[in-house]
Amino acid sequence: MKPAAKRTVEVKIQGRPYRIRADGDTDAGTVNRAAAILDETMERVRLRAGTVDSVDIAVLAALNIANTLVAERETKTGTKLPDQRVAAMLELLEAALAPGGAGRH
Repeated sequence: MKPAAKRTVEVKIQGRPYRIRADGDTDAGTVNRAAAILDETMERVRLRAGTVDSVDIAVLAALNIANTLVAERETKTGTKLPDQRVAAMLELLEAALAPGGAGRH
């Protein structure tokens, strides 16, 4: 079987274009779906946390997505993973970044 041809997929996250290398059409579809999930999560975080710092938004979005992944894995395996602290870290970061919190604005 011949390996899938590499291609570049352009996605937009928070209005900025990014070029991502993908393996063929199937991987390109996955990249597009992942970018859409990240963009939607970043927008929800931005609105909820009230911060405009793109690094803070990206970290909180990554934690949200990681928390979802951990929860899904726990559901499938029936066991708690060591990464269950992600939810607690997310709450702490959101509190620190909220208006009046200890985070930077």
